[in-house]
Amino acid sequence: MSSKYQRKRRKNGKMVKETNPNEVIGKPLLAMDTSPPLSSPLLDFLSLLPLTPKLEPLETNNGGIADPSPDPVSLLTPELCDRLLGELIPAASDDDPLFSRYLRLAQLELSAAVAATPSTALVVAKPKKKRARSGEMVRVSQLLPGDRIHFLALVRRTRITYDCLRSLCLRELESPPGRRTRSDLKAAKKMLDHGLWLHRDRRIIGSLPGISIGDVFFYRAELCIVGVHGAVQAGIDYVAASQVPEGEPIATSIIASGGYQDDEDSDDVLIYTGSGGRGRNDIHHSADQKLERGNLALERSMSYGVEVRVVRGLSSEVSPTGKVYVYDGLYKVVECRCVIGKSGCQVYRFKLLRIQGQEVLGSKILKLAEELKAKLASKVRPAGYLLLDISRKMEAFPVPLFNDVDKEQDPWLFEYLPRPEYPRFVSKRRGCRCTLECSEDCVCAKRNNFKLAYDGNGTLLRGRPIVYECGDSCHCTSNCPNRVSQKGLRHRLEVFRSRETGWGVRSLDLIQAGAFICEFSGEVLIKEKIQEALVDGRSVIDPKRFPERWKEWGDVSDALPDEPPPVFPRLREPRYLLDVSSKRNVACYISHSGRPNVFVQFVLFGHDNESYPHLMVFAMENIPPLRELSIDYGIGDG
Repeated sequence: MSSKYQRKRRKNGKMVKETNPNEVIGKPLLAMDTSPPLSSPLLDFLSLLPLTPKLEPLETNNGGIADPSPDPVSLLTPELCDRLLGELIPAASDDDPLFSRYLRLAQLELSAAVAATPSTALVVAKPKKKRARSGEMVRVSQLLPGDRIHFLALVRRTRITYDCLRSLCLRELESPPGRRTRSDLKAAKKMLDHGLWLHRDRRIIGSLPGISIGDVFFYRAELCIVGVHGAVQAGIDYVAASQVPEGEPIATSIIASGGYQDDEDSDDVLIYTGSGGRGRNDIHHSADQKLERGNLALERSMSYGVEVRVVRGLSSEVSPTGKVYVYDGLYKVVECRCVIGKSGCQVYRFKLLRIQGQEVLGSKILKLAEELKAKLASKVRPAGYLLLDISRKMEAFPVPLFNDVDKEQDPWLFEYLPRPEYPRFVSKRRGCRCTLECSEDCVCAKRNNFKLAYDGNGTLLRGRPIVYECGDSCHCTSNCPNRVSQKGLRHRLEVFRSRETGWGVRSLDLIQAGAFICEFSGEVLIKEKIQEALVDGRSVIDPKRFPERWKEWGDVSDALPDEPPPVFPRLREPRYLLDVSSKRNVACYISHSGRPNVFVQFVLFGHDNESYPHLMVFAMENIPPLRELSIDYGIGDG
């Protein structure tokens, strides 16, 4: 018997497809719950149903995405040329001038093609055929531990590819002054072309594997790529009526950005205004809304008791788009009312209640972090904070100490060392001679494979064995884009007590993927002092033990398979240890994990000896406020 057995059965007067719940769909195993979580007349709704493909955001009606790549497979014969010329009649005098011009150009080009090849078939471009997407709808109810690890890694790999690819597209694209370059859509299109969008083989209702409540996104296109929300512009994503056997649309997710006058949001209770009835970027309604499309889908989700994913869009000064999107979990639509809105037009208002038993709202944590930062800045000590700054003003930002678990305050007992002091070495190279800011032509950029290591916001573009920053011998200014990690902390970090990991580190700021976080610091041990420290059993950090996680950051080989991988020179291994027994800094409290969200990147700037690099910590993903930082120390899974 096939591992993918299917059988037909009659239920409620119709034939539906039933799939073995123990069937492996790819890898790993997905345990599908085929019964709705709530009492519902739609008994078969969440079984694996055969559905027609759904057009993805950014896609055109011909099945491609904007500006599809041509695939020359159709032949233009002379007979067809004659027929086309007959169809291209001269433009009428009342036609649009621009249309008439393009029509005339089409006539001329087609005539020239016929004259050039009177008896030979012409090859013309045909849009690439889109790979059909499955229309199966499923709910992921149970995952084995191995499955969770698999999907966490899959989502992170996808998001890293998108972040790095978007940065590369941003450098390639040129836009007129004042016009926003849509590198986010360009990167999304490349990933779609290579089949890198997740869950295109099924429509997942409810929670998504690998996505956690509180995860943050800076672009709506990224929400589409990982499957959280399937519409780049529309606030309501839904399964079309044609894809549901019952012939009615079903909503799967919404984005609540507070863009309507009639919206009300009190965390667990959300009053969401339906779509339609207003112009783009206009908060006022100029026409009545109708119970159709997304509005009808939300109303049907209420009737069938189907949960909806909620993403909140919040203003953010650190976001490249000015807004951050945070996943807040599952809600139920419990009420739908048609009322006269504040603009005097008819609007649909949906009341959504958050399903109990979920983790704390991600948007609520963002707001809590802002409140904590305001109190700490005003020298007010919130509950649980033992000290306001364990760095004793040695860092650019204070590093508070938080403990609401027990009475331990060990970090306060050690000498805080903001950065390590390396032995003095004679520089073997001359610094750059840039008078203001460095470019890709400068000496330091050439050492980074003829490219600057960071973008204009200080984000690391690609991991490398060593990043060469401009140093003391360079003539460029302190604002040079090639001076990032040497400037110290750029985020408000705190050391906190955790019941699971002991002492840990988290940020009160939202950290963007690829951003510099902090540097490992301690007493630098070389030669005979290394052996002494090992014999004495002191706490040391060995740079050689850190896995090469930097290889993951900047790897876009999945999206650009034809591009040759970068070739890096082989460098000497680090020849020192960091003794953190009595002197250390905030980085030394980052906990270990086999699935980390930060990584170590070797950096040189103060000297030129590659055996003594700085141990700089960078973000591997977008890290929300108050989420613990974790790093792989090379000591096994954890």
